Amino acid sequence: MPSIRDRLRALPAIVGSPPPFDPASAPADPHRLFLDWLDAAITAGVPEPHAATLSTVDAAGSPDARVLTLKDVTADGSFEIASGGESAKGAQLTANPACALSFYWTPLARAIRIRGVAMTASPEESAADFRARAAGAKAIALLGRQGDVICDDEDPAALIAASAARLEQDAATVSPEWTVWRIRPEWVEFWQGSPDRAHQRLRYRRDADAWIRERLWA
Repeated sequence: MPSIRDRLRALPAIVGSPPPFDPASAPADPHRLFLDWLDAAITAGVPEPHAATLSTVDAAGSPDARVLTLKDVTADGSFEIASGGESAKGAQLTANPACALSFYWTPLARAIRIRGVAMTASPEESAADFRARAAGAKAIALLGRQGDVICDDEDPAALIAASAARLEQDAATVSPEWTVWRIRPEWVEFWQGSPDRAHQRLRYRRDADAWIRERLWA
């Protein structure tokens, strides 16, 4: 029987069909290019193109990562995400706002890597985002238990039902822990794969209020 190593090596890689991309004609800042690539992913029917991996660092300096959804891209090019403040990612961003965000769109053989600093939006903006969530998502978020261990004597379904009933009684109820974060990018890399491994890589580095564009070796 083949080993896991052999089975992995036999799997195809870079299976997508990359659209035309000329780094030399890319816009001066990454905001416009990100929106262009995101629009291409949505138009191409890429599953969950707003799914991204958020990477943070915990109090011991160990890396942590999880998949979440992108909420918005602001006019100034910041990337919005949201989380309960009681969650690991919320606590880690509060203690150390340096973070990374990454996207991978297999059908287009494209990836985007972002490094930056997260800042909280206003309480009013966070409350509005909470109210816009689906009913079930609001009920779970209102519990404020994300990432907690479920005790043997707890009934998660009953707790969620009670939280949902609370929201039904008062639709204006908002979790005080719910927070919208805006990641201000300091470094953005656009990667477009190629089966021959001659990948295209374009990096933007922030320099004060300007952006420096650099092509990178694959």
